[in-house]
Amino acid sequence: MLTLWSVYILECADGSFYTGVTTDIDRRIIEHNNNTGRGARYTRGRGPVKLSYIEPQESQSCACKREAQIKRLKRKQKKQLIARQANEPA
Repeated sequence: MLTLWSVYILECADGSFYTGVTTDIDRRIIEHNNNTGRGARYTRGRGPVKLSYIEPQESQSCACKREAQIKRLKRKQKKQLIARQANEPA
């Protein structure tokens, strides 16, 4: 069975960004927003979060490498990445 991995960026209620990887973005957003202990420590107390960016990857390894690249970006660069995707035709 093929598992599709994605890198995502969430915008927290305080305006900060959180970057992560998942195979189920809907479940992951619920976990971040519900404070069930399954979301990231960073997003606890910064919710609600909203999905700002998602990028499919071919493997977990690729997703983790891309996550690391995005985490190294400055805030302005992350905003540009998000804006570019928002302006792409569907």
